[in-house]
Parts: sequence; C-alpha cells; structure tokens
Amino acid sequence: MDFSLTEEHLMIRDAARDFARTELLPGVIERDEKQQFPAELVKKMGDLGFLGIMVDPKYGGSGMDAISYVLIMEELSKVDASASVIVSVNNSLVCYGLEAYGNEEQKQKYLTKLATGEFVGAFCLSEPEAGSDATSQATTAEDKGDHYILNGTKNWITNGGRSDVYLVIAQTDRSKGHRGINAFIVEKGMPGFEIGPKEDKLGIRGSDTHTLQFNDVKVPKENRIGEDGFGFKFAMKTLSGGRIGIAAQALGIASGAYELALKYSKERKAFGTEICNHQAIAFKLADMYTEIDAARHLVMKAAWDKDQGNNYDRSSAMAKLYASKVAMEHSVEAVQIHGGNGFVKEYHVERLMRDAKITQIYEGTSEIQKIVISRSLIKE
Repeated sequence: MDFSLTEEHLMIRDAARDFARTELLPGVIERDEKQQFPAELVKKMGDLGFLGIMVDPKYGGSGMDAISYVLIMEELSKVDASASVIVSVNNSLVCYGLEAYGNEEQKQKYLTKLATGEFVGAFCLSEPEAGSDATSQATTAEDKGDHYILNGTKNWITNGGRSDVYLVIAQTDRSKGHRGINAFIVEKGMPGFEIGPKEDKLGIRGSDTHTLQFNDVKVPKENRIGEDGFGFKFAMKTLSGGRIGIAAQALGIASGAYELALKYSKERKAFGTEICNHQAIAFKLADMYTEIDAARHLVMKAAWDKDQGNNYDRSSAMAKLYASKVAMEHSVEAVQIHGGNGFVKEYHVERLMRDAKITQIYEGTSEIQKIVISRSLIKE
C-alpha cells in the first residue's frame, strides 16, 4: 500500500493551490454576493487544462489521471466551490460522458472544444418530478426518423445559462421503462431551446444554475449518444464518476474550513492565551483533522479505483456520502471556532458552510448514496 503522491501529482496540486489563492480568492466574496459567474476565471482554468483534466490529449485534454482530478478539485474547492463545480461538471459529466460513450464524430465536434475550455458543458438529468428518481423522465424525445423532437423541462442545471453544449436525458419509449431512455447532445441556440431564470441559491452562488425548456427542439439523429435505449445507463455510469468530483469538492470545502479555523485559533486569544490552547477548541480541531483525513482516503480510493479500471460505483458513493457529511459538519464547526466573526462574510467560513450543504444533495442525495452502497453489499 503506497499512500504517497508522485512528483507530478504534487506539481499539479501546487499549481491548483496557487491558482486558487492568487486568482480565485481575491473576488470570491463579491462573486458570491452578486451571484456572478466567473467567466474570465473559467477561461483561465481552461488554459491551465482544468476543464479537460482526464481527456486524452488527442482531443485537447490534459491526459491526467483521476487522482490528479481530485487534487485539483480539492484545492479549488478550499477557496471557491462555485468555480470548482464548473470544473467538476465539465470534466466528470460532460467530457467523460462524451469520451467514454460518444462516437468519433461527436468527440471531434464537441469534446475537443469542451476539453480546452472553448466550450462549457452542462448535464441535464434532473426534472421537477425526477431528481433522485432518474427513471421517471417526463422530458420526451420523439423519434422522427432522421431526427428527434425534444419536449420537456430540466431544472437545477449547473452551467445552465453559460454552456454551449448540453447532454440531455429524455424518454423515447415509455413502455420500455428505463430502457426507453436516450441521451442527446443539444447545442445552445437550437430553435425551441429556452433558458429560464437563474436560481437564487443558498450556496455556490457564483455557479450558474437554471431551468431549461425544450419546446419541439429538433435534434439530429447523429446527436444521440450510444445505441437506442442507452440513455439511462449512460446517466448512471457518468454520475458514478461525477460523485468522485463532488466528493473531492466536499473534501475541499471541509479542508478549507479547517485551515481557516486552525489559523484563527492560533491568533484569537481568550482567557489569556490563544484559543487553540483551550481543550474545547483543541479537541474540535483534532476531530476535524481526523475526519477530513478519513474522507480524503475515501476520495483517493475512489479515484484510484477509477484509474485502475475497477468498478467504482460503491467507492464513489461512499466517498461522496462521507465527504459531504464531513464538509457540512466541520464547516459548521469552523464557524463556531470563529465565534461572532464566523458569521461575518470577510472570514469566509460562513460561505463555506453554505456551500457545503449542496454536496449532500446534487449528483445523488446522501440517501441515494446509501441505496447504491447497500445494494452493492447485498449483491455480493
């Protein structure tokens, strides 16, 4: 068992850390307050290769492994989870889905631009009545021979208003259940495709989240991903990798909150000494560090499973379940350690606490992760 990072991994981690501190940090509070999408920073992340981390270089990607991906996600998320979720969706859900299951024409047309940051992508599965229950797709895609007619609504779509390419899951034949679901590549600007109002969210407020409307959108047959009926399997396989990204995001939020709390506890004095010297605070720090490190090992194990070609459905679900729990609990503790200052925006921990909650919800709620884990155990 080798828990050490390679020299390349350390360089990648340090590059992401430097970018987070020098580029993301200066305007992060203002972007959060104004719900401002970091367009220029996204372009810079594309130039650094962060938007196509695991994509083969022949398609414009960085050709790195999943370990590199989670290292980058953790460092970005310590500072700005709104920026990191843009990276996660583009990598895990859009680029991975196209590279793993798209045909060569689709890869050349879309993946090459998504991997470099020229395009930004969105993954469209959730609906008003189909969040956790992905089999109940109300969005329909009627087969018209050489094209499909797409109708329906998708909501809570990350990058919803800023994307160029949308991977849309829709029902083609309801009588076949989940085997009648397909996945389609939809381009911004297709007639009948409308972007609804931006959501006003608790956290990740710099992330662009919208409802999308499809009204008789004509989608060419060549924009279907995989064989007829492959859409549900495509979504589930893609989400397993997405959970690694969100687990790494949660880990980063927890790590960022801990680092701020530790620093503050060494500076703030009460009863004649720094508060880190009081057992009540010292024990909080010990619990935070221990559980964050445990989460890190779960996240790394899931990434390692992916790199090794192992089945990572269970390990990614475990990583997301635990890392999101740790993010929520210990961002709250970070606020507590800061006392009254924890409630003030300039200390950053209140934002991390707000950002943490969504990691227990999107790309499969914590309850869904428990279903995935328990079913895999029962099948053994």
